[in-house]
Amino acid sequence: MSERRPDDDGPQQGVGVVTRTKPETKKPSLYRVLLLNDDYTPMEFVVYVLERFFNKSAEDAIRVMLHVHQNGVGVCGVYTYEVAETKVLQVMDLARRNEHPLQCVMEKD
Repeated sequence: MSERRPDDDGPQQGVGVVTRTKPETKKPSLYRVLLLNDDYTPMEFVVYVLERFFNKSAEDAIRVMLHVHQNGVGVCGVYTYEVAETKVLQVMDLARRNEHPLQCVMEKD
């Protein structure tokens, strides 16, 4: 018969150290939402779009609208893919319903 020590609980099986590894998460890609200039969409409508869908103040909306008007394109904001896609669709839908040729696109930042 084997000799047992008082602190011996018997045979030890599967003794080891458990380590937890954190899964690596990377930041989602960001996309710029851009408005493209045209010669037909009223400036007031562009300002309204910027205020409504991009939460711009009246002053910021006018500044972005003028930038689009003078340079042909302007950034409305930078968002994750799903948010950018939704904003583009909202702008395009409103422009179409109001019979304006305004174009809104997104591109990877």
